[in-house]
Amino acid sequence: MLVVGEKALGDKGVTDLAGELEANDILVFNDTRVIPARLTGVRGEEPHAAQVEVTLHKRDNGRTWYAFTRPAKKLKVGDTIHFDDGLLCEVIDKGDGGEVLLTFSRADNELMAALEKIGVMPLPPYIKRPKDGDAHDRDDYQTMFATHPGAVAAPTAGLHFTDAMMEAIEQHGIQTARLTLHVGAGTFLPVKADDTTDHKMHSEWGEITAETAEAINQARAAGGRVVAVGTTSMRLLESAADDDGTLKPFLGDTDIFITPGYRFKIVDRLMTNFHLPKSTLFMLVGAFAGLERMKAAYSHAIDKGYRFYSYGDACLLTRFEDQKPLEDQTS
Repeated sequence: MLVVGEKALGDKGVTDLAGELEANDILVFNDTRVIPARLTGVRGEEPHAAQVEVTLHKRDNGRTWYAFTRPAKKLKVGDTIHFDDGLLCEVIDKGDGGEVLLTFSRADNELMAALEKIGVMPLPPYIKRPKDGDAHDRDDYQTMFATHPGAVAAPTAGLHFTDAMMEAIEQHGIQTARLTLHVGAGTFLPVKADDTTDHKMHSEWGEITAETAEAINQARAAGGRVVAVGTTSMRLLESAADDDGTLKPFLGDTDIFITPGYRFKIVDRLMTNFHLPKSTLFMLVGAFAGLERMKAAYSHAIDKGYRFYSYGDACLLTRFEDQKPLEDQTS
């Protein structure tokens, strides 16, 4: 775990996290659960049947989901896609970039049961797996907090935590809280627009309960810092906070897009993994800790052999809105 300080970098391990925090700080975890959202089906009838890969990314209602498809160009509104186990869906709308709206022949729990049976975990494309997936990812690509199914990507900062770490955190007097943000695949799409205002952020569904909001507000009032575990937790916290930093309960969609210049309302520290270049997530950490500071941190991480992306290493950032560059790169 790379600790990014105001003027220096520290090479630590994730098990050192409790020692980097203070009593009364509050760690906020995302308890979403990843579903096996990648399906392979067939469009049309023999001899003209064509294979279609579908990756669900956001629930619209019990049987309707937004999805990305490959190949996308030949898919038309009204087409039916047949999957194993007798599951089928109809294309009811088609957007840009391969996104479609699908309505399935099953809904809610029955649809989830079908996905568990025939779906594949939607790992990022840089993690190579057989076409039918790897059974280990059913467990490995879930955090220990995973409770509410609906995400199509893991909140990967949470993958680092273990029972032993949680015990150490409790012993240090550090509080914890949970929220839910169903992570969508759109979050990880590269930014292709020259102007970030032209980049479309796909919305994601989230919930912060009144109990969680109260716990976080009380921790702040007592002088504790809000430590978001993962960019997903951060984005929902910032979506639900007032300008004075008061957190309100939240239930609904957010498409918040945090770029350098954003003024943070509530999050003081962020534990996250190392992200892809030219991604919305690198823009977020640059906004949080300073763009030049993060460029220096990533260069240091590369030199030291840190592992990047979903199954990689972590960094612990402190909010530095002054955007000053690092003066020293070692500690």
